[in-house]
Amino acid sequence: MKLVSWNVNGLRACCKKGFLDYFKEVDADIFCVQETKLQEGQIDLDLDGYHDYWHYAVKKGYSGTAVFSKVEPLSVRYGIGVDEYDCEGRAITLEFENFFLVNVYVPNSQRDLARLSFRLAWEDKLKEYLHELNQVKPVILCGDLNVAHQEIDLKNHKSNNGNSGFTDEERGKMTDLLASGFVDSFRHVHPDQEGAYTWWSYMNKVRERNIGWRIDYFIVSEGMAPMIKEAAIDSQVMGSDHCPILLELA
Repeated sequence: MKLVSWNVNGLRACCKKGFLDYFKEVDADIFCVQETKLQEGQIDLDLDGYHDYWHYAVKKGYSGTAVFSKVEPLSVRYGIGVDEYDCEGRAITLEFENFFLVNVYVPNSQRDLARLSFRLAWEDKLKEYLHELNQVKPVILCGDLNVAHQEIDLKNHKSNNGNSGFTDEERGKMTDLLASGFVDSFRHVHPDQEGAYTWWSYMNKVRERNIGWRIDYFIVSEGMAPMIKEAAIDSQVMGSDHCPILLELA
């Protein structure tokens, strides 16, 4: 089974930059997107063979998640059961026979950390939600988690220490989640790979020089770790300030 996750930073804009070409080429069984930035009826996608599920933000042109799946899920849930987060369209859960898939767009703490407390509360609620699901069947969590977990996960860790996405608090929440029974699939397969990033600033030539952050993840229940065949980053794919990530399961 092949899964793909991509923060498209505006799906309509990304479609003008090759989204559909990549979508068809990669031929994923499940394709998750974040930051769709649209409302119902604002896009017409020709995704033959896929079931599509959308969680729109109340605020127009903001946030939003979607999942496209070849297999029809047993059930679908929108949000994590907390109105202040769910109104921002940040999560979709698809239940399949052998696992839950949870596609999320984690709140950004913002440059001045104005939303850090909001973000940390989200982390606690999400962890609680994931563990509730995990008691039923294994979980695959994917999406833009807006944190570089370790120093290896961003180019300039010293100068970014304490900045949004690399605070001790945010990194600690990721550490706690992984310690509670989950596995970062990319580091499971590539524990020491440096220069592996999924997001780059739009500043001049930053992406060309690979000055980036790894903030997009596939995280799986520990019991699924032996099923991981590959976890990869399609860093050459343009169309957004993020690139797609892939997970292949046996």
